[in-house]
Amino acid sequence: MERVFGTLQGRLPQDMRLARFNDIETANAWLRDVYIAQHNARFSVAAEEDGSAFIPFVGDLANILCIHEERVVSKDNTLRYERRILQIPEHTHRRHFVKASVRVQEYPDGRLAIFHGPRLLASYEAMPAPKTHPGEKSETSAA
Repeated sequence: MERVFGTLQGRLPQDMRLARFNDIETANAWLRDVYIAQHNARFSVAAEEDGSAFIPFVGDLANILCIHEERVVSKDNTLRYERRILQIPEHTHRRHFVKASVRVQEYPDGRLAIFHGPRLLASYEAMPAPKTHPGEKSETSAA
């Protein structure tokens, strides 16, 4: 791709300057009818095999395409995220997560999940964003 960009940035402006176009329509027609054909004849390479080289993704896109943020659990087994206080329920393997570093994941549909390492601690359905009162700073603007 870098070679293509180098060719387009270095060679194409020179060729267009030599052609002396008077308007954008003529330049676009020249690109479509002349330049692209010449460029493809010079630089294109036939594929060695028929078919597509693309394979379907089999991973978990939902956990990749979401917001990941680290938080520290408070003494009351809660954490703050986007002006919300999220309670972590007690678990059989560990009752409290005080001062533990956890990861909050916010999905595009608004759901939230809290993870401690690979372990899911809590999940929450989509909730409306809390309202900001006049004169109150949001967490993102407070610095």
